[in-house]
Amino acid sequence: METKRVVVKVGTNVLTNRDNRILGPVLRELVRQISVLNERDIEVILVSSGSAIAGKEILGETSIQDPAIRRQVYSSVGQPRMMRHYYSLFHDYGMRCGQVLATKRDFDKGKHRDNMINCYEGLLSERITPIANEDDATSLTMSMFSDNDELASLVSELLDVDRLIILSDTDGLYTGHPDDVNSRQLKEVKGDAAVEQYVMASNKKEGEGRGGMASKLKIAKGTAKKNIPTYIANGKRANVIVDIIDNKEVGTKFIL
Repeated sequence: METKRVVVKVGTNVLTNRDNRILGPVLRELVRQISVLNERDIEVILVSSGSAIAGKEILGETSIQDPAIRRQVYSSVGQPRMMRHYYSLFHDYGMRCGQVLATKRDFDKGKHRDNMINCYEGLLSERITPIANEDDATSLTMSMFSDNDELASLVSELLDVDRLIILSDTDGLYTGHPDDVNSRQLKEVKGDAAVEQYVMASNKKEGEGRGGMASKLKIAKGTAKKNIPTYIANGKRANVIVDIIDNKEVGTKFIL
């Protein structure tokens, strides 16, 4: 299948180490792969987490007790830091990037949605890679995405992409814990397949990210049902995005 447009979502647990510090080499490998697709005239929309943890890395623990306000502050400080990382890396590969921050209400039918489509299409027409994230600094709790997996799915539908790739810190969906010798990785899952029983068995301890495997599975199945093939794969694995686009057997693929 020919791919002309793809959404790549990268989670906090991919971008950080066990001490919750941003990993420069992982960011660089991510951008390198986007540059490979760029040379093939494949448009990439990157949905990137990491702003809150990037802010926390600078500020450390704060005296703010309210978790919602604390997240707003961390994200507000961390967002420009993440974009500086990305801007520099994209520049190194001769590319340009732009930021698109959204709240859930922006996806409601109407002027906000149309305006967002125009923004994305305008960036892509200029060969600028959009980097999307939730506008954590201004999102109201009731209008927040459950996590960036949901944002990635909504962007995929909004822009009629050919594939959605969700990068996690695990190789895909397993029948048990990934470290268990008796568990096997599921290579392909249909959107209506009953595989939820595997989630609790395969769950690794989550780091600072909001979305766990249960969320990823729900989003992957839901997106696949909209006829957008969706993949859950290991973002720390070298060349993972390019390998998926080249139809190599990587991660778990969800189909209609």
